[in-house]
Amino acid sequence: MADAKRQNASGKYPIATPNIGSSGVVSHENALSAVIGARIRLETKLAAHPTLEGTLFTACPITNLVAISIPSTPPTHHVFPISSINNFTLLSPPSSPAPPSFTSALPPIAPVDPVALTKRADAAVARLKEAAARKNKSVSREAQDLFDALIRTLPTRWDGTNIVVNDAVIISAPYRVEDCRLGAGQQAGMLARVKKVLENERRKLAERLNKVVPAVPAMPAVLAGGQRKGG
Repeated sequence: MADAKRQNASGKYPIATPNIGSSGVVSHENALSAVIGARIRLETKLAAHPTLEGTLFTACPITNLVAISIPSTPPTHHVFPISSINNFTLLSPPSSPAPPSFTSALPPIAPVDPVALTKRADAAVARLKEAAARKNKSVSREAQDLFDALIRTLPTRWDGTNIVVNDAVIISAPYRVEDCRLGAGQQAGMLARVKKVLENERRKLAERLNKVVPAVPAMPAVLAGGQRKGG
């Protein structure tokens, strides 16, 4: 009855939106989100703007902010916390339906699993640390290239400036075949295998370094008349 009297008195569509409680009354956030684009009148706790009337631009339940567009030249937007609103009145409905909320999004937005995110972050950090451990700033470019070639075939790591392959063979600078030695208690077969791989990689590296790049012929000189020299 009281609601009917208020409607008759104003000729509009007032909406009472007290804070949500155990009675199930709709909160300001939910009520405003449903009428984005509508023309509304707000009564606020703000001393500078106790009453605002304009078009509801947005109501964000994440930041708890509301924005209202006031007709002017150019249009003025006011942004303030939803908690500063005492109540609001719907003066005219939005011209188009309100955009769908996150709860009705398609495809559905699944909840975020913080445990899975933590595992992914830890795995990414581990990969970065592993990549950094493969780079040795204390050795030459050739030594680093040999290391990168060996690690593609065999488990390889740095021990100071020594290259350790399969935790069995140690290659000391300058990283030649004769610089390979077997670790204590390791099988001789592993030493022979590493020497063979190292010899092959050194050969391929030398071929790349000594590869002759074909010369690019210079463009023929062109005279002012558009003809080449000598012709």
